[in-house]
Amino acid sequence: MATINVVVHGALGRMGQEVLRAVTNAEDMTPVGGADGMAEPGSLTLPDGSGTVPVSNALADMLENADVVVDFSSAAGAMDVIRTATAGKVNVVVGSTGLSDDNYAEAENLANQHQVGVIIAPNFALGGVLMIHLVKMAAQYFDYADLTEMHHEAKIDAPSGTAIAIANAAVEGKGGPFLAPKAEKELIPDSRGGDSDGVTVHSARMPGRMAHHELVFGALGQTLTIRHDSINRESFMPGVTMAIREVVNRKGLTVGLDKIMGL
Repeated sequence: MATINVVVHGALGRMGQEVLRAVTNAEDMTPVGGADGMAEPGSLTLPDGSGTVPVSNALADMLENADVVVDFSSAAGAMDVIRTATAGKVNVVVGSTGLSDDNYAEAENLANQHQVGVIIAPNFALGGVLMIHLVKMAAQYFDYADLTEMHHEAKIDAPSGTAIAIANAAVEGKGGPFLAPKAEKELIPDSRGGDSDGVTVHSARMPGRMAHHELVFGALGQTLTIRHDSINRESFMPGVTMAIREVVNRKGLTVGLDKIMGL
């Protein structure tokens, strides 16, 4: 059976190691290389100890046998990956967050120009994607929305890409901004959090957390809470492998796992 050859960018990081493990365990996928800015060119032992793959600090060195590059690094790293991989006619799955509208436009242009697939998703946890969908459905019935997201202390962006997607989904589902009352006296500056079209957003960073998102809708005499927790990095892997299988059959840019899930 032919398998999908996968290169992992950010292979030395915790998410990169989890992706390598998932690809190694998938019967229809083969890990063929790793790339990481911190890597010394040579070989990398697979997480299950079943063998090694070549590794380099230059992604271009790893593309010869690749069908898909998976990136979990940073917004800047993701764009470097998209530019390098698409130029080599290799499909790309991106889980890095913090990309700008200009980044998305460039990714779409590159995917179309080189006739490859690029999938960018702010969250690969299937429950997180379903949460965004449910938020969009419920938003029209409420006037207030308060969103809290909590992540591990090493997360570089705030709020999370998923939190931004949740807030955007709420505003889209409502068809306009929410009401966000201001405190008459704010004793600590910014206590009410960020404001995204009336959705107040609060970010927490601390050890012991992986990814937690909770949106509370409010209306007269009632609240509705929609919450999702990722307990560990394994939670993202079914979505990652789903995207890898899909990207080899898609041309152009796809944003969000919901498009693949048919939501």
